[in-house]
Amino acid sequence: MFARWLQRQWFERRRLTPALWLLAPLAGLYASLSGLNRWLSKPRRLVVPVVVVGNITVGGAGKTPLTLWLAEQLRTHGWHPGIVSRGYGRSDDTVRPVLPDSPPETVGDEPLLLARRSGVPVWVGRRRGEAGVALLAAHPEVDVILCDDGLQHYALARDVEIAVFDARGIGNGWRLPVGPLRESPARLATVDAVVANGLAPGGLPCARPVFPMRLQPGAFYRLNDPGQTCTADSLRQRGRLHALAGIGNPQRFFATLAGLGLVCETHPFPDHYRYTTADLAFARDGVLLMTEKDAVKCAHLSLGEAWVLPVEAELSSALIDLIVEKLRGRTAA
Repeated sequence: MFARWLQRQWFERRRLTPALWLLAPLAGLYASLSGLNRWLSKPRRLVVPVVVVGNITVGGAGKTPLTLWLAEQLRTHGWHPGIVSRGYGRSDDTVRPVLPDSPPETVGDEPLLLARRSGVPVWVGRRRGEAGVALLAAHPEVDVILCDDGLQHYALARDVEIAVFDARGIGNGWRLPVGPLRESPARLATVDAVVANGLAPGGLPCARPVFPMRLQPGAFYRLNDPGQTCTADSLRQRGRLHALAGIGNPQRFFATLAGLGLVCETHPFPDHYRYTTADLAFARDGVLLMTEKDAVKCAHLSLGEAWVLPVEAELSSALIDLIVEKLRGRTAA
C-alpha cells in the first residue's frame, strides 16, 4: 500500500506534499552516497564489449523487452551475445547460469524470461563482472555482453550505455526517496542513447540521441499450455476478466489490455512479487490475464483459466547501427 502511494507521489504529482518535504534531507544523503559509490568503484573490464541497458529512475520502463530486441538484432548482425543480470529478488547471490527450467526464486523473474525468450546464454550474479567472466568461460563463442539493468553498477566497465524511460519520464524530478531518480537527469548527457517507451522524445531533458520504442502485443497463450493461443476478440466472450501485473509500472500493462478492447478488473502487485495461489483467489470466478514476467512465477500455481500476453519491442534500426558502430570501434582498439 505504501509503495503504491509513493509511486503516485513520484509520478502523478509535480509539487511535493509535506510528507515528502520531510524526506528531502534523505534525498541529499542518497545523492551523496551514490556519488561516493561511483567515485570509489574500480570498474572491471571484460575481454569482450559490454552494452548496459538501464535507467535513472526506479521501476520498470521496458528494459527487458529492449534487451531481448538487442540480443536478436546483434545476432542478425553477426554477433554472439550473452546476457548478465543481478537477478533481483532471488534467494542467494551465487553466480549461476539461467536455464529455461530454472526456479525463478533462484535466478530472478526477469533473467528467467530472458533465458526463455532470447536463445542466448544468460548468467546472474550480484557482481555482474563475475557473472560475465563465468558466462564467457562457459560460452567462449560469446563476443558481446548485454547487461540488463546495470546503469548504476559501476563495478562493471561498459562500452555502450542505453537509458530507458517509459511514459512517466523523470516523475517529479527528485532523487530517492523524495522522487524516483537514482541519478540526476544530468547523467543522461553521458549515455550513448536514450530509449523512450511511449514517451514523446521532447519529454526528456536530454541532448543525446532519443529512439522511440513501442511494445507490440502478440497473441495470448495459455499459462499451463503455451502451445494454445487465442486473440483478444475471443477473450471478450469469456466473461469476467481479471488483469494481474507485478511489474514496475502495472498501469502500462492494463492500458495495453484496454487498447485491445478488453475490460478487466485490475490487480496491481509490487514489482518482483512472489505469488501464492491464495494471492490469486480473486480470479476463480473468471479468466486471469498476466504479463510474461508474472507468468514465470505463476506457472507452478494451481489456477483456473489463465492467459499470458507477450510483447515485442519495436525500434528504429538506427539504434542497432549506432551500437554496432561503437562495438566495432572497441573491438578494433
